[in-house]
Formats: sequence, structure tokens, C-alpha cells
Amino acid sequence: MKAGALTMMFGTALVVGWLAPDLKTSDGNGPRHVAELPAHTDEQVRLDVAQSDRWQDGQGVLTRQRDGHFYTNASVDGAQVRFLVDTGASIVALTGEDAAALGLDWSDADLKPIGRGANGVVNGIHVRIERMEVAGIEAQGVEAAIIPEGLDVSLLGQSFLARVRNLQINGDEMRLES
Repeated sequence: MKAGALTMMFGTALVVGWLAPDLKTSDGNGPRHVAELPAHTDEQVRLDVAQSDRWQDGQGVLTRQRDGHFYTNASVDGAQVRFLVDTGASIVALTGEDAAALGLDWSDADLKPIGRGANGVVNGIHVRIERMEVAGIEAQGVEAAIIPEGLDVSLLGQSFLARVRNLQINGDEMRLES
């Protein structure tokens, strides 16, 4: 299987898992939940993320959260933003709320199709992040997009992750090496 197809399958699975966490499957005896995760609030995830990022042996280490995803708090042009790490996303995607908190302005007239997602065309605005730091790893001039509608959390995509020398997932830890 080609690497592109494998990446597409992984990215699709990640998006489906993120958009439909209660997806059911059938074992012939009717529907059942694939996994029962403990209930958690957005505030619990924020607290867990704040406690999970650490620097160890020259690597940034992120801990898998209760919902099965990796999150991180990043410094974006000096402000803190919470991201879901999305290895299937081409670029960093900012929610409208996070972009506004960063002082980025736009109007609905600025929106244009910038890609396709699980629900069809994604409208947004291309921007460049001057300086971004994640788990001790810094990048400058990071391509990003503001997605004012449809995102619950900003996404840390390949426009940042491709600058990481080594990214490994082992169990419930993701290690990022600069």
C-alpha cells in the first residue's frame, strides 16, 4: 500500500473518530459501543493537557487524554492555544474563537474554500503564524488557516509537525524531538 493511501486511511479514521466518538458497530447481535470512555468535560481535558506536556530527555512528551487523543498547549505568537494533534491535517487550523483571541481579524467576505473535510467543503482564511512553540519545539512562519465554523478545537497539523525531526507514539505517549 502506498504511503499516501495509508496516510489518507489514518487521517479519515482520525476525523471519523473525532467527529463521531459514539460511533456504534454491529457484531451480529445488534449495535454496541466500541469503547465506553469515562465522561469528561472540556475543562477536565484542559486541566489534563496542562499537566501532561513535559520535556524529558531532550523531547517534548504528550500524554494521551481520556478521549483517546493527544492535546497540547502551544504558544502562538506569545499567546497560549490548546490544540488537538492531528497528523492527518495538512496545516494548523485555528478555531474562530482562538484566532480572535490571537487578535486575527477577518470578515465573512474573506472566507473561501480551502479544502475538503468529512462534511464537504471547508471554508477558511489562510494566515501565517510568525512564531509557534509546542512542547519545547519552536517553528517560525507556520502556514495555518482560520476555520470560523465547524471546529471545536484548533488542530495541530503537518505545517508544524513536518518541522519536528522525530515524532513517535508509544502506548499513551507521543514524543516530539526537535
